[in-house]
Amino acid sequence: MSAAEDTAGGEAEAWGEVTPDAARRLLVAAVEAFAERGYHATTTRDIAGRAGMSPAALYIHYKTKEELLHRISRIGHDKALDILRTAARGEGDATRRLADAVSSFVRWHAGGRTTARVVQYELDSLGPDARAEILALRRQVDAEVRGIVEDGVASGEFDVPDVHGTTIAVLSLCIDVARWFNVDGPQTPDEVGALYADLVLRMVGAKQSPAQK
Repeated sequence: MSAAEDTAGGEAEAWGEVTPDAARRLLVAAVEAFAERGYHATTTRDIAGRAGMSPAALYIHYKTKEELLHRISRIGHDKALDILRTAARGEGDATRRLADAVSSFVRWHAGGRTTARVVQYELDSLGPDARAEILALRRQVDAEVRGIVEDGVASGEFDVPDVHGTTIAVLSLCIDVARWFNVDGPQTPDEVGALYADLVLRMVGAKQSPAQK
């Protein structure tokens, strides 16, 4: 599978839980517009036009442009948390679980790079209540990765003097993939995920790679 095919699949499947169809079309249009123009430069007319609908039709499903961004952010962060939580509670030692967490998280940011850019980089466009809700989810994301690193330190698998700082570095490395991943580039999301898993294991001083076990 090419990078283009993999990425297209990731974006297309991102909003299956949003119903009815009109609401999903508007959400997808908002993601595209926010990623291309930024939240503040995008109007509700822009979003409705991309969805092939009238501006009035948008308000049937979403009261405001911010409600759209909040829904996008909530669904995206729930998905990110689910990815990391699944890896953290998976089988194997800390080395295996950290590799699985990083590779899965990176694949999500590469395969759904347009969505991920909005989810990760438009936080400050949300109002206080919505922002507080998303920040609480981010703290849970942080806790999942930090827990794996702490397990690795406790078992002697990892050599990490600063668990907090290392957790931030790992998450930042993964999230930034959404900024640079190129659908026409030579690597697929799977390949980038494997590369980053190896880099992170080196970062934490893992004694062995999962493949060596």
